[in-house]
Amino acid sequence: MWIERLDASHALAYRELMLEAYDRHPQAFTSSVRERAAMPLSWWESRLTGKLDVVFGAFEAGRLAGIVGLAFEPREKARHKTTLFGMYVSAEFRQHGLGRQLVQAALAEAQTHPTLKVIQLTVTAGNEPAFNLYQRCGFIQFGLEPLAVRVGEDYFDKIHMWREL
Repeated sequence: MWIERLDASHALAYRELMLEAYDRHPQAFTSSVRERAAMPLSWWESRLTGKLDVVFGAFEAGRLAGIVGLAFEPREKARHKTTLFGMYVSAEFRQHGLGRQLVQAALAEAQTHPTLKVIQLTVTAGNEPAFNLYQRCGFIQFGLEPLAVRVGEDYFDKIHMWREL
């Protein structure tokens, strides 16, 4: 297993894995599989090459098995913060520490940016494995956003977490 920063050459595999994530865990993401499936490949490439996002992929036997991203703030007064987003490990690769390694890769990247002081994220309330992982990686809950995501007729709250660098 290895982790590397994704680039445009990974766009197809990134799209495939994210669509799997949106489909299998719709309550965990604010985007829907229908919305994102309609996006052209160029949109996925831009997610991997933009100046304000960094996406890492974990590979197992040459296959993209997990992903995580960092979104940097463009606004001057918020440039000390970054947001961890799009964390997903395919079901067949879970329970082997891949999620923790991805979060650690994101933390290591954040620490190379001297102006960053804070990493924040949201996790769906009730997703105990993800919540516990983030806690083990030093994140602290600071708020709860009620009714943050709607899937069909169901609403899900989002827990807001942060970690100082």
